[in-house]
Amino acid sequence: MSVKVKICGLKTRRALDAALDAGTDYFGLVFYPPSPRNVDPETAATLAAHGRGVARSVVLLVDPDDAAVRRACDVVSPDLLQLHGSEPPERVDEIRVMAGRPVIKAVKVETAADVDQAQVYNAVADIMLYDAKAPADMADALPGGNGIPFDWRALTGIKPDANFMLSGGLNPDNVGAAVAVTHAPIVDVSSGVEGAPGEKNDHLIRKFIAAAKSAASADVTSEPENA
Repeated sequence: MSVKVKICGLKTRRALDAALDAGTDYFGLVFYPPSPRNVDPETAATLAAHGRGVARSVVLLVDPDDAAVRRACDVVSPDLLQLHGSEPPERVDEIRVMAGRPVIKAVKVETAADVDQAQVYNAVADIMLYDAKAPADMADALPGGNGIPFDWRALTGIKPDANFMLSGGLNPDNVGAAVAVTHAPIVDVSSGVEGAPGEKNDHLIRKFIAAAKSAASADVTSEPENA
């Protein structure tokens, strides 16, 4: 079936409309103040409401406490939560139960060993998201959205029926090759469709979605409708 797409780090109605018109399946709203893609809860709520019924909204949180999880759910009412910090499996499970909705768990990858170690999250995350591990010498590295890829061959040992997202340095020019190597059912992009950090480019959004949708991937199911 067609590869699904998540456009992450949206901040404006214009960028969201570009993504929705082009056929995105998910759109991400970042709750992480150090990021140039951070949005306040009220703006996120407006964007989520605008896209509701067209694509699935995702709120990205980094090592959130209980209050942050509840605030995101109460104010935005997202379809999914994405945990992009160092949350251990037991914390992911707590958040999933508390939020009452599916959870995406992001893990940072450099080698196949990182992928193997991440399998401890399989029982508590609805979708695994494999992102690039930032180099140790990278100044001001963010939890995600750094625009760097990893060796996609690290994912070749994943089971064919696994439900996961691929992220890290993807752009309109390389997403087809990334899907060909990994058979990712869902691809996630942020900096790869920007003209400047945090500033989405409508043309790149459309180009990325078109390239991803034309790539061949494994026939797998998506996340459950309910947690």
